Amino acid sequence: MQLHELEPGLWVAPALSVDNLDDLARRGVKSVICNRRPGEAADHDAQAMQARAAILGIQWRAIPVTPGDYSDEDIAAFAEALAKLPRPLVAFCRTGRRATHLWAHARSQQPSCDLAVLLAAARKAGHDLEDRRALLEAAARQG
Repeated sequence: MQLHELEPGLWVAPALSVDNLDDLARRGVKSVICNRRPGEAADHDAQAMQARAAILGIQWRAIPVTPGDYSDEDIAAFAEALAKLPRPLVAFCRTGRRATHLWAHARSQQPSCDLAVLLAAARKAGHDLEDRRALLEAAARQG
């Protein structure tokens, strides 16, 4: 299981399994955000993962999105989850890209946003957000 830190207390990961939740619990993770869509892949069973998370005392939040297609509601839901869920927190999707995109969009709307820091953190986590720069800059100007 690969975890990449985007900010203190928040990691992004590629596809997780039920077994990975046990490892996350051992690492002290308190919350998980799933950005995969139901039925997206044969190896993704969100119901089983949510049930296992509950047994382990990990808070589960599902914000399923289609790659590259994020509504204002999706971004707001992710921002709310970041603000309210206990940390440490792991967000995941198939590759970690959707989770990274949602994080960057949510953070870019904050008044204190430093876009260069966001882009660098995403790049360090293995996700180049240059293709979304104009959208992130526009959100930062409105934030």
